[in-house]
Amino acid sequence: MIMSFNDFQTTYLSEVTNHMIGKVKALDLPDHLKESMIYSLQAGGKRLRPLMVLATMQSFGRDPKEGMAAASALEMIHTYSLIHDDLPAMDDDDLRRGNPTNHKVFGEAMAILAGDGLLTFSFQLLAEDEHLPDEKKVELIALLARCAGPEGMVGGQVADIEGENGELTVEELQSIHVRKTGKLLMFSVMAGAIMSDASPGELASLEEFAYHVGLAFQIQDDILDIEGSEELIGKPVGSDESKHKSTYPKLLTMSGAKEKLAYHLNGALDSLKRVNRDTDLLEEIANLIAVRNH
Repeated sequence: MIMSFNDFQTTYLSEVTNHMIGKVKALDLPDHLKESMIYSLQAGGKRLRPLMVLATMQSFGRDPKEGMAAASALEMIHTYSLIHDDLPAMDDDDLRRGNPTNHKVFGEAMAILAGDGLLTFSFQLLAEDEHLPDEKKVELIALLARCAGPEGMVGGQVADIEGENGELTVEELQSIHVRKTGKLLMFSVMAGAIMSDASPGELASLEEFAYHVGLAFQIQDDILDIEGSEELIGKPVGSDESKHKSTYPKLLTMSGAKEKLAYHLNGALDSLKRVNRDTDLLEEIANLIAVRNH
């Protein structure tokens, strides 16, 4: 193994955070907009998505720091989505990772604009990345737009809202989560591989890995909403049930959800075996996703 994920996270988590905040601080913005954007970027979290970008690059023997712009762009989009998800018109949450949500501090209008700012600035970061040739910039920008946009996260969010208070099938729930959660995780792995000049076969195997990891992440999220703690998941326990959302434990029972979690974890690990690289770090991340309640 190159290094453990704990060591990798210790090395790069603060670098990702500092890179994002430094880039925003350098912008010529109204003070309140800048404060609102930085407030949510500083809210913490494991930064799983950007770290997966960098971990994939390291698996290919590339310098992870060359992927900092793509990693930061991805985390900015994830952060914007959380700001908007917390709004009264969406999930109406007062707390995010134990702190007041953005709109509770800065007001709804500023929270919306801060999210908009992070979303659009993420593409500027990619376009201005000095480490990438133009053709790879275009490829990554197009991929990120698909993963975050109406065919990806946004479309999944719409389907999730429309599915509330209804009885979804497991297939419908999976389709929602592939788009809402899985697509950004897929970008994290694919972006790292693209920047590392992965072969078509390696890209296909890593895309399959990311598909399984994304579903494992969401299934475990549903499990933690019942068995976890507010400190661990960053929101009140039982919030999905209180909002009458369809979840894997609700549709499959808790035992069935844990079986499905194991199925997708094994699928992810099997996919990695077809990548002829040092993927121990990605394997550890997949295992941590599946057991992150421990």
